[in-house]
Formats: sequence, structure tokens, C-alpha cells
Amino acid sequence: MSKGITRYYWWCQIGGWSLVGMSMLFFAHVFEQNVSFVYLGRIITVITAGIISTHLLRAFIKKMNWLLLPIEKILPKLIIAVVITTFVFILFQMSVYQTFNLYENKRKLDFITRMLANVLNIGIFIIPWTLIYYFYHYIDKSRKQQVDTLKMEALVKELELKTIKSHINPHFIFNALNSIRALIDENPGRARTAITELSNILRSSMQAEKLETVSFEKELNIVKDYLALEHIRFEDRLKVEYDIDEDTLDQPVPPMMLQTLVENAIKHGISKQVHGGNVKIISDFKDDYHQLIIQNTGYLNGSLYDDGFGLTSTKNRLQLLFGDRANFDIKEVNSNTVEATVLIPIEHNR
Repeated sequence: MSKGITRYYWWCQIGGWSLVGMSMLFFAHVFEQNVSFVYLGRIITVITAGIISTHLLRAFIKKMNWLLLPIEKILPKLIIAVVITTFVFILFQMSVYQTFNLYENKRKLDFITRMLANVLNIGIFIIPWTLIYYFYHYIDKSRKQQVDTLKMEALVKELELKTIKSHINPHFIFNALNSIRALIDENPGRARTAITELSNILRSSMQAEKLETVSFEKELNIVKDYLALEHIRFEDRLKVEYDIDEDTLDQPVPPMMLQTLVENAIKHGISKQVHGGNVKIISDFKDDYHQLIIQNTGYLNGSLYDDGFGLTSTKNRLQLLFGDRANFDIKEVNSNTVEATVLIPIEHNR
């Protein structure tokens, strides 16, 4: 326990029991009781006994680690502890009273009678002390657990995102390098451009581990580089269309997500068609969402789409970044077109 907390505890102890002593003086004044030196001695004894007995109770609670227990398990233990603490208080009080002759009642009462007569009087002080002490620590522990839980969730989220993004590497690198090698002799200028395009994609892939989101414009430029490289391989078999609302270019999107979906469209759609096909990228606003649509020629062939890492990573990243506010869906819109749709909540008004 830090020095600050210890100091706070002792201020509460001394202040609380001093308040009990002041209440005894108040009631003595109300009932016109003579405040003699004997009565003052009784007040000092009550304050001292209260501090000692409750401090012993606190030490015992900490030693037994009761503060770590749920309330339903600690409640019976606290009841017993309160009873024992009350008797410790009374024994200390009666010993001091007897030693310094602080009894004002001249009637001769036996030891047991005196003890039982004080149980209820003292219990009304010990019970609230115990409840305040326990619930203070219970609330403090709950608050710390909530903070620790939030930190742990944030750490898990960060690790999950890094794990997911670490798998997002372009599958087309080998084909792209082969295509570039073929271009070196045929079209050196285009080969140099292709190398730049491949470099941009790889750089973005590595930067994806450091960023949670990037602007849609930056992501779109990477996709254009990717499609330009794929066009070398597919030539006229690959046709690309863009329908982009320029106002969406500054919207945040997970890095490499669009590239992953377009890559998925090429791998499972265009490459499976003898005559190739079309890829269309649509970006627009729909209600309070940034809507991204990737359409490609092809069919939704069950596990090829449902179990692919690209689609799974997209779903997981959207869930981690935006929770239930984001949505991802993929479906066949007609007999020869597959459509993947991403809805990302808009964080700021346009």
C-alpha cells in the first residue's frame, strides 16, 4: 500500500472515531449530562478502543485476502468478524474502565452483564465501519478490474489486428515478377513502371501493420497499381471500371482491405473465366455509411469464398475496428456476377 493511501486510511480512522467521541459529547449536552473528567476519559477510551479494534480487523481481513472474495462468500465471514471485533472492543474498554475507575454507574454489575449491555452500543459503530471499509475496496477493486479489462481488450485487439494484417501479403508477387521479367526485353519502360507499382504495393503492405486506417484515396491508388500489374498478366481478359464519389476519398478504411477484396475477385472470379471478365469498384455514401462495392465476373463457389482468408480477415478487421457498426456481405447479384459490399460507419459529418 502506498504512503498516500496509508495516510488517507489513518486520517479516516482518527477522524471517524473522533466523530464518535464528538457525538457522545453532543448527546451529553442534549441530555444535560455532567461532562466530568471521568466522562472525558470514557470518550478517549472509546476512540482508542475503536481505532485499535478496527485496525486489527482490517489487518485480519487483508491477511486472509477477504477483499478478493465475492460478496456472497465474504458476507458470513464479515458477520463473524464484526461480532469478534465488537467483543475485542468491549474487553479493551472494560479493562480501561476497571483500571482507571471510569464507571459512572455505581450499581455493581457482573462482568457478563456489563459485556452484553455494551454489545449493541458498540456494534452500531463497528458494523458501518466494516461496511464502509469493505465496499470502498470492493468498488475500488471493480474500477481497477474494469480498467485492466479495457487495457487487456485493447491489447488483444492490437495483437489480433497485427496477426491478421501480418497475413495480408499480395499472393500475386510471383506472377507479377514473372510478368515484369517478360516485359524487360519487350517493353522496358512498362517494366520500370511495373516495378514501381509493385514497390508501392509492398510498401503499403508493410505499413499496414503500423496503421489502423488510411484514407480511401491512398487505398484506391494501391488497388490501381495492383490492377495495373494484373493487367499485364490477363491483358484484354481483365476489364476494370471505377464509380467513385470523390467526397469519399478522404474517408478512413482499413489498410489493404480493398486490395484484399479486389485480389479475391481476381483470384476466384476473373482467373476462373476462360474469357476473363470485369471488375468494378464503387465507392459512395449510403445513409450514415461509406459503402464500398466490388463487383466481378464469376460465381460464388461456396468454400472458395466463405472460407478464404481474405474474406475472413476483412470480417475480423471490420469487427475489431468498428464492432457491430460495420458490415460485410458477399453474394451473387445475377447469374454471372459476384458482389462484395462493405459498410463502414462515417465518423464525421461530410
